[in-house]
Amino acid sequence: MKKVLILLGFCLLFNTQADAQKWLNKLGNAAKDAAKNAVERRVEQKAEEVTEKAMDKAEESVTKEDKNKKSASNEEEEEGAIVTEEKGENMAANTSQKLTGTSQYDFVPGDQILFYDDFSQDAIGDFPALWATNGSGEVKSVNIAPGKWFHMNGEDAVYCYTREIDFPDNFIVEFDIIPDEKYQYGIQFTLYQEKTDEPKEMNDDLYPGEAGLHIDLGYDRWDTKGYKETEDWLTGQATKNTVIREKENHVILWVQKRRVRIYHQNAKVLDMPTNIYPNVKFNRMRFSGWDRYSAPYVSNLKITTASPDTRSKLITEGKLVTYGITFDVNKADVKPESFGTLKSIADVLKENGPVRVKIIGHTDSDGDDAKNLELSQRRAQSVKNELVSKFGIDASRIETEGAGETTPVAPNDTPANKALNRRVEFVKQ
Repeated sequence: MKKVLILLGFCLLFNTQADAQKWLNKLGNAAKDAAKNAVERRVEQKAEEVTEKAMDKAEESVTKEDKNKKSASNEEEEEGAIVTEEKGENMAANTSQKLTGTSQYDFVPGDQILFYDDFSQDAIGDFPALWATNGSGEVKSVNIAPGKWFHMNGEDAVYCYTREIDFPDNFIVEFDIIPDEKYQYGIQFTLYQEKTDEPKEMNDDLYPGEAGLHIDLGYDRWDTKGYKETEDWLTGQATKNTVIREKENHVILWVQKRRVRIYHQNAKVLDMPTNIYPNVKFNRMRFSGWDRYSAPYVSNLKITTASPDTRSKLITEGKLVTYGITFDVNKADVKPESFGTLKSIADVLKENGPVRVKIIGHTDSDGDDAKNLELSQRRAQSVKNELVSKFGIDASRIETEGAGETTPVAPNDTPANKALNRRVEFVKQ
C-alpha cells in the first residue's frame, strides 16, 4: 500500500522533474552533479508530502474498519480473548531471550595536536582571520555554550582554512557544531589534497583538489563520499545519532589511511573501511554550505594524531601526556568523549597491578593564577574518580596534583599553543 502511494506521489511530480532534467543537460559535469542532488532532494521532499496526505486518508479508512469490527458479538470477543491469551503466553516464552549486541567505543586521541582553533583570537562580529569565504560569516557568542563560535551564515557560502595542514595517515578531527533551527540539508565538511599546480586559498569547487573526502552532517543522516578525478565515488551512509538542531554537538572523525569512522553522542555512528582512495595525502580542509539552507555555528576545531602507545609511554617511558581527557571551559567534570582514553589507561593499570601513578592537571594562562591552580587540582581529582568508579582501579594506587599554568609546554600566545598547555599527565611512581 505504502509503495503504491509513494509511486503515485512521484508520478504527480514527474513533469517538474522532467523540466529540471532539461535544465541540467545545459550545465557542466560538476554543476550537474550538485544541481541534480538539489532537484532530487526537492522531489523527494514533495513526494513525501503527497505520500503523507494519502497515508492519512488510508489511516482514517483503517480506523473506521476497526470500529466496525468492534461491534462483533460478545461470544466472538470471548473466544478472541482466549486465543490472544494463549498467543501472549507463547510470545512471552519466545521473547524471554532478547537479541543484544555490544560494541567498542574505541576513539582515543593522539599525543600531538596538529591544529586547533576556537576563534578566541578573533573579535566578536569579525570574520575569522585564518579563514576565507565566498560569502559571509562572523564570530559570535551564543547563549547555550561558552566560548566564541564561527557563525557560517552566508548563502551558498564556502569556508576554507587558508593554510595547509600536514595530515598524517592516521589522525582525528573533532569539532563542536550547533545547527540552527532551519538546519535542513546540513553542512559539508571536506578534507582534500590540493592540486600542486593550481593551489587555491579559497576553493569553492564542488570537488576541490586532486582527491578528497566529503562528510555531510544532515539533521537526519550522515553521508560520506570519497572522490578522485576520473574515478567513481566511494560512498557511505548512516542514520544513527545525527546532529540535533539548536544543541551543542561534538563530532569526531577518525581517519586511518582509507578507513573512516565517525563518532557522535558517545557512539560510533559510521565505519567505512575503504572510504578514501589509496595514496591520498590530505593537506586542506573546508566547510561548505552550498545548497544547504543552513547556518550552523562551529567552534573548538581540533586535529590530533591518533592512538598513542599508552602501554609503552606509561610503563616503559614512565610518563603519558594526553589530550584525550577533556573538560568544559572553567569546569572539572570529565566530558563523555574522554571514555576511550580513560579506558586505555585503565587497561594498562589493570594489566600492571603493582604500578602506581600520579595524575597532574595543567591549564593555560588565561584567567587568575590561583583559580587555574585550583581548577587543575579539581580536574586531576575528577580523572581519578572516573578511573576508580567506572573502571574499578584501586584508589590507593593513584595520587593527584594540580600544576595550573606553572609548567607550559608552549607559549600561551595562540589557541593552538594554549590547547597544548591544557593537558593531563600520568606519571609512573
